[in-house]
Amino acid sequence: MLKKLHIFLGATVGDAAARPLHWVYNEKKLKSYLKNKKEVAFLKNNKCPFYSINTGEVSGYSDVGQVMFKTLIENNNKKILVDNFKKNIIKNFGQGSNYWKNLKFRKKYKKIKWKKPIQGPWIHQNILETIQNIKLKKKITGGKKVNESDGFCATLPYYLQNQSIAINKLIIKTISNNKLSVKFALAKLEIINFADKKYKNPVNFFLKKYKNNNYFKEVVENIKKVKQDKNKPHTFVVKKFGKACSYPGTFNGSIHAIITSNSFKSAINKTIKAGGCNCSRANFVGAYFSALKGLQNIPKKWILKTKPAKEILRNISKYQSIC
Repeated sequence: MLKKLHIFLGATVGDAAARPLHWVYNEKKLKSYLKNKKEVAFLKNNKCPFYSINTGEVSGYSDVGQVMFKTLIENNNKKILVDNFKKNIIKNFGQGSNYWKNLKFRKKYKKIKWKKPIQGPWIHQNILETIQNIKLKKKITGGKKVNESDGFCATLPYYLQNQSIAINKLIIKTISNNKLSVKFALAKLEIINFADKKYKNPVNFFLKKYKNNNYFKEVVENIKKVKQDKNKPHTFVVKKFGKACSYPGTFNGSIHAIITSNSFKSAINKTIKAGGCNCSRANFVGAYFSALKGLQNIPKKWILKTKPAKEILRNISKYQSIC
């Protein structure tokens, strides 16, 4: 039985809301795209300079989570879960998929000046390495070259069903076998868990619980740095810690949105306006506020605009009817 899917829905909607402005690093262009816009989420026209997909669809970050979600629906037996997940990764991202087709275009584009976004989705470095390692039949298949959010997005739907650290760590490493990626992914899951348990201040509770924990030492230090900048503008803070996809910058930007916002909508809008890899941050921020404030905190209009939301809602309804 799938549980707490409203949290995964929040991550998915957050990603889809930010997606049309994904990877916009040019500040002048970003300002021009946002000028006179009352609604910055779900822009009708793609503004991402690297790839273009329809509004309502999700980035490669969220999509790896959708693959895990589908894997769980098919069979959530933990003995075969990771093997089934790997098979579905190949189906969704591997040879024959739109992701894989676009990889050929990207190789061409590297030889010429980048003029316009490719049509269709963008496959991430972690997924490329994962596919290669699956084919090589490596025991741990995740990518090692980058420290990004793919592993967190992959394991989030499973974590909501089973909080076993060992299994979630294995799922993260199936996609991202980088120490920093694993550490920050686990920290995100813990903070989401504290939000779901309705702790008064989940981020502060994390600090209190892990202040003397050696494994999370780096995470604790980064949260403290963000808290020192709590009263500074969000865009400034994201730029300071890094707009790109990598940890710890993507984590720090998310934490600032979390501690300076009161709702799902305000936090995601803030995340979008900061630019850069807003989708990686929006997954965490969206999951957090859905955990803290429930399904009702996600704007209904936004849910309806999010293409993968329909299947998630169907499974939420199944669970609620059983309960």
